[in-house]
Amino acid sequence: MLVDAGATPMLGGRARTSIDMLLVRIETDTGITGWGEAFGHRIFPATRAAIDMLLGPMIVGRDASQIHAITDDLQRTLHGVGRNGPAIYALSGIDIALWDIAGKAAGLPLYRLLGGSRTDDLPAYASLLRYGNAKAVARYTSQALVRGYRHIKVHEITLPEIKAARDAAGPGIPLMVDTNCPWTVAEAITMARALAPLDVHWLEEPVWPPENLAGLAEVRARGGLPTAAGENYGTAWEFRRAFEAGALTYAQPSVTKIGGVTELRRVMTLAESFGVTVVPHSAYFGPGLLASIHCIAAMPGGSLVERFYCDFAENPLGEAIHPKNGRIAVPQGPGLGLDPAGV
Repeated sequence: MLVDAGATPMLGGRARTSIDMLLVRIETDTGITGWGEAFGHRIFPATRAAIDMLLGPMIVGRDASQIHAITDDLQRTLHGVGRNGPAIYALSGIDIALWDIAGKAAGLPLYRLLGGSRTDDLPAYASLLRYGNAKAVARYTSQALVRGYRHIKVHEITLPEIKAARDAAGPGIPLMVDTNCPWTVAEAITMARALAPLDVHWLEEPVWPPENLAGLAEVRARGGLPTAAGENYGTAWEFRRAFEAGALTYAQPSVTKIGGVTELRRVMTLAESFGVTVVPHSAYFGPGLLASIHCIAAMPGGSLVERFYCDFAENPLGEAIHPKNGRIAVPQGPGLGLDPAGV
């Protein structure tokens, strides 16, 4: 990751200078290779161990076209080791790779295989990293706008940095605030009310712990801002509980954490029945990003694509990760559309 020494992003109180990626490759006896991505940020050794020691051996010899049967079997067999975390992250990578194989076997881009209409590109939003520095936030907000983005998200938790983003963006640009679960319910309500003059489009994960759905619903009801969450939910059932609690305005399933394309699509169907808008979490630069793009392209009304706002000297997908004028291309090749290079 390219980092400006004068504006270093932070994660957990430490400088963030790289992005971890865990790729999954599945080969079939017909010669088709599928690529997936399992959640790997900081926890990739555990996720890889789950693939190598648990899930991988269980699918060797299975019919790759039987995606729903495979994922259901894995979920049922491994429920005792957790319905969230490394086992589900591993399943996510496998599921994405199986859908890549299915698209390649059919000769169709994944979004068309899923029933989507021809779509060339989708709107993307710049998801800035956390800087804890108002000047840095203003600088990168302005840079993102110059690059053509028309939606900005910041990962800040204090007013000066968030206000800096709004001042740099000006009125009319949707500004989202992702806080990564820092506050009590009372603190979150206070902050939501303080952010109201900044015309915040949504307030994301304001409550600790993220499974406090009643608390998030209270923030939504009393704070005065739309709420977003879901990247830390491991199944569609968790989303169902969130919808029933009235906790969410925007649902954010993460394809590398929720169980892959299969479970993400279940969340999308469920959200539609509750009248909740789906905007997937997608802080990825490999098959996870491509799978998110295809799932969004298959949605009847589409949605925004999250583009983690950082640059790289090299990346496995080349130009495919780079939006143009605020829109990111939908790959038109079979399956996910392209394979990672150099791996």
